[in-house]
Amino acid sequence: MKLFQNADVYAPSHLGKKDILVEGGRIVRIADSITEYDNVPDVERFDLGGNRLVPGYIDLHVHVTGGGGEQGPASRTPEASIATLLDCGVTTVVGLLGTDGVSRSLENLLAKTRALTEKGLSCYMLTGSYGWPTTTLTGSVERDMVLIPEIIGAKIAVSDHRSSNPQGEDLIALATAVRRAGLLAPCCGLLTMHMGSGKGRLDPVFYALDHSDVPARTFLPTHMNFRGKELMDDGVRLVKMGGNMDFTAGGTMEENVTLAGHIRYCLEQGMPLSGLTVSSDGYGSQPRFNEKGECVGLTYSTPHGLHQLIQALVQEEVLPLEDALALVTANPARVLDKAGIKGAVAPGADADFVIYGQDFSVESVVAKGERAVWKGQHLIRGRFEV
Repeated sequence: MKLFQNADVYAPSHLGKKDILVEGGRIVRIADSITEYDNVPDVERFDLGGNRLVPGYIDLHVHVTGGGGEQGPASRTPEASIATLLDCGVTTVVGLLGTDGVSRSLENLLAKTRALTEKGLSCYMLTGSYGWPTTTLTGSVERDMVLIPEIIGAKIAVSDHRSSNPQGEDLIALATAVRRAGLLAPCCGLLTMHMGSGKGRLDPVFYALDHSDVPARTFLPTHMNFRGKELMDDGVRLVKMGGNMDFTAGGTMEENVTLAGHIRYCLEQGMPLSGLTVSSDGYGSQPRFNEKGECVGLTYSTPHGLHQLIQALVQEEVLPLEDALALVTANPARVLDKAGIKGAVAPGADADFVIYGQDFSVESVVAKGERAVWKGQHLIRGRFEV
């Protein structure tokens, strides 16, 4: 057992100074003061000195096996580093493929998902990639989701020149399979949609909602802040219909200040905060295309933007800390059907914590009850990570 004492707890709602008792990988008790274990030798005690303790971050969109390739094989990006994910406060990950669904295979993605889980993170994955019909491991999306417990949904690209340009009927077929498999598995049944800057925007999604009985929450369009005001307006409309949308964190503090402004805009349009999540697109490529559709530059993203965004939201006074945290904790937990288990500091929840330093930095990380990063020192890292 472990006892974390004298923590300023955000659950993500602010609870104030608390002690937290952890057994195995779960929180078993939270109280103002827990003293009855003071003389029990097998209980490890850690005094946090009043530092803020928040839920571990949930990143719904990470290219854990790397992405890229828009400028040929040499432009493929590196795969995710466990140490980097933990440095960024990320304890729960959803891995997926991107543009390249050929050299970046689902078999490799499944192996990486299991490797991250083995090292102490909570990791899930999506079947499919950009293309339609969807590439799978077992021959169908449903079989993948029902037979492989790590798979919780599917990925597709919409309104993008690199996509297969799926239309409303295509999304109905795919979302129906995801929804049905989610009931059978059971799991959240999530259809994540990479959104490009195409003129169709969310029109295929609205068609699917108008012409089927698939719940709006099945669809999760992502990169919704990168494609202009019109796409954000579509996202606000989807959230008001009971759906969710996902923003992508920036790579610099300046970009995250801009993103904070986008979040302010959506809230001013009446969007419920509970319908918004933020992910990193970690290790995915960030290509630049000219007006001819030629790739003229390429870099890749990391998960560092999640914490930077929380800092920006608080510093720019867009949201208080507890609401800013919800974007990467409670809200994505709800999308994953893991509310109260992930993204929360509460009895019965997984013991996934981020502990801030006095300078609002990520100082320590606890994953499933184990100290993964402690006062800046890595206690958990990949086997071959330096």
